[in-house]
Amino acid sequence: MTTTESLIAGYRAFRAGTYRQNEERYQTLAARRQQPKALIIACCDSRTDPAMVFQSDPGELFVVRNVANLVPPYEPDSHYHGTSAALEFGVKALEIKDIIVMGHAACGGIEALYDGCCGKPASGDFIPSWISLAEPIARQVLEKNENLERSRALRLLEQEAVVASLERLRTFPFIAEPEKAGNLRLHGWFYGIGSGILSIYDPAKGRFEDVVE
Repeated sequence: MTTTESLIAGYRAFRAGTYRQNEERYQTLAARRQQPKALIIACCDSRTDPAMVFQSDPGELFVVRNVANLVPPYEPDSHYHGTSAALEFGVKALEIKDIIVMGHAACGGIEALYDGCCGKPASGDFIPSWISLAEPIARQVLEKNENLERSRALRLLEQEAVVASLERLRTFPFIAEPEKAGNLRLHGWFYGIGSGILSIYDPAKGRFEDVVE
């Protein structure tokens, strides 16, 4: 079975099972304006699907995915800003009250950034420029932890990149203002692919803490 044949087979199973069992719910979702509970900025890594991790139903999550779940700074110019446009739509049009930056373990984008800081720059027309968003925090982490082994340095960088993205969210006026007024909440979460453990950033303690099962 080819890749596309496998996908179509999955679609047919969905139509015959999940869709048929919830047909009225899907029709209701299609007939009304979407009302997601949270906006999640996640990585496009195929192993980290927020809807799967959080067992969310269709319509509950507004998910923005990009390489390394990075948030760009607020730059209202004539260039193309996919992530920024999604943030604007989610906050201003959909009036979402919770934004989550969801990092994850074994992130290829963060690994490429780490290697670039160690003298092995990433190749490509778009990837190097994109991951450079986190280069300042990467160099800061590596300078402070120069003797840290690679695996531990990567984990620290993956998590610190989430914190840096939270700060860049606050460069957007339509995010900073409602957050200051108490009408919008920002969260930094980290998911371990192999462990299945979710950790949440505690700004008061300055660290990620595992969710107790």
